[in-house]
Amino acid sequence: MTTYVPPIKDLSFVINDVLQVGKYANLPGFADASEETIEAILEEGGKLAANVLHPLNKVGDREGCVRHDDGSVTTPTGFKDAYKQFSDGGWQGLSFDTEYGGQGLPYVLSVAFNEMVSAANMAFGMYPGLAMGAANALHAHGTPEQKQTYLPKMVTGEWTGTMNLTEPHCGTDLGMLRTKAVPQGDGSYKISGQKIWISAGEHDLADNIVHLVLARIEGAPEGVKGISLFVVPKYLVNEDGSLGERNSLQCGGLEEKMGIHGNATCVMNYDEATGWLVGEEHKGLKAMFVMMNEARLGVAIQGVAISDVAYQNAAAYANDRLQGRSLTGPKAPDKPADPIIVHPDVRRMLLEQRATIEGGRAWMLWAALQADLHAKSEDEATRQTADDILGLMTPALKAYLTDKGFAHASSALQVLGGSGYTEEWGMEQFVRDARIAMIYEGANGIQALDLVGRKLPRDGGRAIQAFFAEIDAFIADNQGNDELKPYIDGLAAAKADVVDGTQWLMQNAFANPDNAGAASTDYLNLFSLLCLAHGWAQLARTAIEKRDGEDDKAYFENKLITGRIFLERILPDAKAHLAKLKSGAEPIMAMDAEAFMAG
Repeated sequence: MTTYVPPIKDLSFVINDVLQVGKYANLPGFADASEETIEAILEEGGKLAANVLHPLNKVGDREGCVRHDDGSVTTPTGFKDAYKQFSDGGWQGLSFDTEYGGQGLPYVLSVAFNEMVSAANMAFGMYPGLAMGAANALHAHGTPEQKQTYLPKMVTGEWTGTMNLTEPHCGTDLGMLRTKAVPQGDGSYKISGQKIWISAGEHDLADNIVHLVLARIEGAPEGVKGISLFVVPKYLVNEDGSLGERNSLQCGGLEEKMGIHGNATCVMNYDEATGWLVGEEHKGLKAMFVMMNEARLGVAIQGVAISDVAYQNAAAYANDRLQGRSLTGPKAPDKPADPIIVHPDVRRMLLEQRATIEGGRAWMLWAALQADLHAKSEDEATRQTADDILGLMTPALKAYLTDKGFAHASSALQVLGGSGYTEEWGMEQFVRDARIAMIYEGANGIQALDLVGRKLPRDGGRAIQAFFAEIDAFIADNQGNDELKPYIDGLAAAKADVVDGTQWLMQNAFANPDNAGAASTDYLNLFSLLCLAHGWAQLARTAIEKRDGEDDKAYFENKLITGRIFLERILPDAKAHLAKLKSGAEPIMAMDAEAFMAG
């Protein structure tokens, strides 16, 4: 049985000390987020995650969800009670608009809470996570009537939500979408079609499920320019807000998956279901992207979360498991063997995980703060820069942190050896659960193409220039800090590598677009290492400042030791990624397609 200890001290350190959210008290919601309030929320959220949700992680994996003949779905034992505790505690509306019953606290605090939920029970966390994404899309693009109808109940958790994009014949290429919408003359539409891989599409946790469905209105243009977005509730809603008759939609089946068994992944059949247009006709992707971008950040959170819970259990095992003797002599002479934590290669695996987790957490929370600044700052330039940077970061956060989430779960399993490969110890579930995060909400290769093909060149490269300016300012502000110098030098070198890689793309991608495609994943990894270097430079500066004035000096010393692991064992990978991306498309595209086939 696995355990989970919420990283409350680390989350608090990043939010209160590194990001210093207290200096934004002039912004809506931040004035209510005092250091004491943040500590209390993290403590209570951690208790929910560790004591209620994590004990159900294995239960959800073993039982899975069950679809019944009438199309209804039952979630695993304990999930319904846990969800009631979740919603009764007000956790769903932590950072949502107070007009609709939310608490209006900073988004960065929701991200910290969601990390703990995902680490404790990734499958469970998807139910409220998707609901909040749907609520945000309605908040951004819904009519006043739609907002009043759906948002108050979604914010309390009484109702949940989904997004319905994928169809059997199309995933990433949504231009092939076939689900149709027929106008009824009264403002409603009849929605018909089939959607697949719909997470939380049907379940017994909430009274209603508010589906956001992409469909094509009859006569709409072909391709993505003809797609519209519709709100299609499981139960129609009466004028007084009560639930009416069941809509013409049903879960046609549950996917048998590699992992996240506790989440219902549904085939959804719409048979002239009643729906209403969200936003403008033929502008559905624009509206849905609010939810998709939120979901991508949510998946990035899952990457850090699964890394952390796997690391925690591997580190505990390494301190307990006796095997062999230290190369420099016995460290536990009173025992038949030393704990495997004495072996350098075990420490290598654990420390490389820890360095990426802590740097990734700082990067993730810094990006979440940009979302807050974009939404709440009164300064137009600040809002624009924050939006630019967040857009640039989103594909890298999603792809890099989920790649590492799977790799770290695998490394953690390796620490346990044969025990890790058995169900008894729970580590293999982390590996299976982590794998989906590299695929859903846009496969990681698509994220790399998005970064290189869309986010970099957008607005003449304004976003990456803003990020470079942030880095330059940090370096300039901290010159002369001798203890911080290795982090400053590493940050400067990583920026130079990204500049080099960006210039190579500018010079070679237009002449041959395959050069961009071939370089995209290595560029994303190179860029992500720069982001981690930026995160670690901020962590290290604050740890150095606080180390000698705090009782817990060991915490800050260990933070700096972990930072050295990043600088000396992870950041050097940037050079390799730069070299690979500059090799271009020729060696990748040279082989005929038929030559890939056996025989």
